[in-house]
Amino acid sequence: MDSNAKVAIVTGAGTGIGKAVALALLNDGYSVAFAGRRTELLAKAIADSGAGAARTLAVSADVGDPESVRALFAKTVEKFGRLDLLFNNAGTGAPAIPMEDLGYEQWKTVVDANLTGVFLCTQEAIRIMKRQVPRGGRIINNGSISAHAPRPNSAPYTATKHGVTGLTKSTSLDGRQYDIACGQIDIGNAATEMTDKMAQGIAQPNGSIAVEPRMDLAHVASTVVHMASLPLDANVQFVTVMATKMPFVGRG
Repeated sequence: MDSNAKVAIVTGAGTGIGKAVALALLNDGYSVAFAGRRTELLAKAIADSGAGAARTLAVSADVGDPESVRALFAKTVEKFGRLDLLFNNAGTGAPAIPMEDLGYEQWKTVVDANLTGVFLCTQEAIRIMKRQVPRGGRIINNGSISAHAPRPNSAPYTATKHGVTGLTKSTSLDGRQYDIACGQIDIGNAATEMTDKMAQGIAQPNGSIAVEPRMDLAHVASTVVHMASLPLDANVQFVTVMATKMPFVGRG
């Protein structure tokens, strides 16, 4: 299908990576449902896009809540008629404190957003993609380089991102028979508000504090658009996009 006829859902679309990807997809011709917790940020993101109301939809959603996720996907199909792409981007982290000092609620908050949310959204996407005509679609998960190597004091975030990798593989395998492709983008040090502290210096595995390079969000967005542009008989299973000089290869 031509991208001008395609429909995408982007979770965590109000800021950062999610917003950049949603805007890039709109620019590529997609109709996009912007999903996130804060409606004012979703509205601003849509306003910043300059796209008309016919091609955009803002849905307040908590990806860790099954009812909220069901409503998100139902509203998307009600407006646009189908779903071709899901970008599972919404996520959160916990305070960078020793594992033994983390509370249960802090752990559960990260798991609900980063792992359960991906699972619930993937479930709904598969249900729609299986029954629509033309059948099929693509799911792209935001994994993070923490799916490969942890930062200090990041147990909840790192554990969930390893879990996302497992979901990516299972979805890719189980979706084959329904023409559903699934891939994962692992992102390192993209310039967002969440990574502003890297410019001042953050903790390293040896206990030191060091400034880390970051890359422009445009490189992340263009990579997702490329993954989404492939025909369903081709798939980018895993891709890493990172600031070239950040401490990742050889971390620790």
